[in-house]
Amino acid sequence: MMQVIATAGHVDHGKSTLIRALTGIEPDRWAEEKRRGLTIDLGFAWTTLPSGREVSFVDVPGHERFLGNMLAGLGPAPIVCFVVAADAGWQAQSDDHRDAVAALGIDQGIIAITRADLAPERIDEVAAQVRSEFAGTPLAEAPAVAVSAVTGQGVDELRSALDEAVERARVPDVGERVRLWVDRSFTISGAGTVVTGTLAAGTLTKGQRLDLHGAEPRAQVVVRGLQSRGGQVDSLGPVSRAAVNLRGVDHEQVSRGDALLTPGAWELTDLVDVRGMTGQALGDAPEELTAHVGTAAVAARVRPLGRQHARLTLDRPLPLTTGDRMVLRGSGSHAVYAGVHVLDVDPPALDRRGDGARRAAVLQQMPLSGDALLEVQRRGAIPERVLRRRGIPVPDPLPAGVRRVGEWLADTDALTRWTEALSAAAEAHARANPLAAGLPARAALDLLTLPDESLLGPVVAAAGLEHVDGRLRAPGSAAGLGAAESGIAALEQRLRDTPFQAPEAEDLAALRLGPRELAAAERLGRVLRLPDGVVLLPTAPALAMRELAALTQPFTTSQARQALGTTRRVAIPLLEHLDARGWTRRVDAGHREIVR
Repeated sequence: MMQVIATAGHVDHGKSTLIRALTGIEPDRWAEEKRRGLTIDLGFAWTTLPSGREVSFVDVPGHERFLGNMLAGLGPAPIVCFVVAADAGWQAQSDDHRDAVAALGIDQGIIAITRADLAPERIDEVAAQVRSEFAGTPLAEAPAVAVSAVTGQGVDELRSALDEAVERARVPDVGERVRLWVDRSFTISGAGTVVTGTLAAGTLTKGQRLDLHGAEPRAQVVVRGLQSRGGQVDSLGPVSRAAVNLRGVDHEQVSRGDALLTPGAWELTDLVDVRGMTGQALGDAPEELTAHVGTAAVAARVRPLGRQHARLTLDRPLPLTTGDRMVLRGSGSHAVYAGVHVLDVDPPALDRRGDGARRAAVLQQMPLSGDALLEVQRRGAIPERVLRRRGIPVPDPLPAGVRRVGEWLADTDALTRWTEALSAAAEAHARANPLAAGLPARAALDLLTLPDESLLGPVVAAAGLEHVDGRLRAPGSAAGLGAAESGIAALEQRLRDTPFQAPEAEDLAALRLGPRELAAAERLGRVLRLPDGVVLLPTAPALAMRELAALTQPFTTSQARQALGTTRRVAIPLLEHLDARGWTRRVDAGHREIVR
């Protein structure tokens, strides 16, 4: 099993020296770090433990000025090695790093009491002090090992303790969606762009397509190559330090805080509702804080929602999920303000008076993992894939009050409301418009305000209606024409006897057939309307072709009129209709012929 461990602890307590002793690798990468003997940025190293398990280290700076860099290294790591020097004991930045560990929810780790050779008499005292500082957290029970990187004292014991910690660590899901927070971006001659980060879940493979999301517009990239612990690999599972060679992006376009994502699997959001961790109030939070998640650090505007909850408006969208932990830090501050859990990555607008108080009451009842029933009820319906993308588990069987409608999960009460409203609207429309073919589907969508147009079909079916040619109606309701039926029937009888003797306007008026009635009859296939007010039966074109086929070809308009026994008013639009259907064609200005 592979694993990643991040260091934490006060500046100058020997974190980097300890990593060198354990791995033989120098984690300080910059000349300034080596010159000053001070870790400024993240360092990386790896080793093989006594059991043969492989482990990588992320070494973080301890100085308060570099708290942001420390959070970037600690954020994606599942295990911490918390370092306190025996001769110095607990110090100011020990507090900051402890708060960061707690805020990030890291509950797996070990305690290293370094420089044990300088104060052997204080080892037990310092270990007790560290446990006291972590009281009430899982790290209070973490194994503590006294070690000296100079003399080698305790190094083997620390290796064994690390081995046991890795063995006890939670096993991540290799099939999980990928979210690799980038902590470095650089270029290698002949290879191109390379980014590094901690793969906490999921699997990376050569040739894999990923979304790159960050301050720059989202881009799709391809994994050109993978490296871990100094060697090339074809695939890489969690938890691992990964160097990913990317095709499709320049390294200048990638920076710390960006993320490689499984395409379409993550919600990108710049608005979240959060809950302060136990004992951490948000009611008096400042208006602006810096939010840290993964390796990202973005400015956030804060709106408190009661004592324990708040809404964060982030400076840019981030790929977040329900249950994510974030660290809030004051702008320009070197201390952690609070740790928060993300409760909702798509919260409702708070526009009306009293919305804030109502939302606070709702958030108070929300579980950290999210509530599928609550999400469905709030929206009326939501696609199941969206819930899963937001990290909200979908129970099986579904809770009472939720019904699966295709790919949607719908609230049964909302379905009932929509169905009843649609039925009433269709009936009212039919009464007000007896000649119409049904309620326009667009009008129904405007009335119901469904979460998505694809839900209209299930609601139509539930209402017992049918959807034909963009209109909704009761089955069989369009078979008649109401008060116009008698006039259309009389017209049909007349045209059956003389199919090309189209009625004049006064004839239609006598039958009480106006444009609306004729349009309704045409929709039902009862009549054929041609330009200039010519009304015939739908069979008239075929009957005309039979008569025209008997003429000597080509024929004139006058010959056609005489063969059909009609007037020029009828013959010309009828012939043009036949031309448009491709049954006849013009030979010259005065002649047509049948198309064989």
